Amino acid sequence: MCLAIPMQVVAIQGGSDELLDPEVALVESDGVRKQIRLEMADRVPAVGEYVIIHAGFAIRTLTEEEAEYNLSLMRQMAEVLEREGRLPEAPQ
Repeated sequence: MCLAIPMQVVAIQGGSDELLDPEVALVESDGVRKQIRLEMADRVPAVGEYVIIHAGFAIRTLTEEEAEYNLSLMRQMAEVLEREGRLPEAPQ
């Protein structure tokens, strides 16, 4: 099963050459930052917007309300799994 994660765009980088220097976004959620590709997104997001991330690619932009709702559901699931002792260990 795959899970798409909402993350906020903090910077857009590259874009000087579609093949050799494609546009990428630096995104963040809960203190985790990563660089993701934008070729599959419905549109290039602006800094401050949210995107759904899957396998290193942005696949859709979200409103802040959509992102917060999805993130709150994910946090609730994690809390239940932790309470039940079923939350997997984070990779080291």
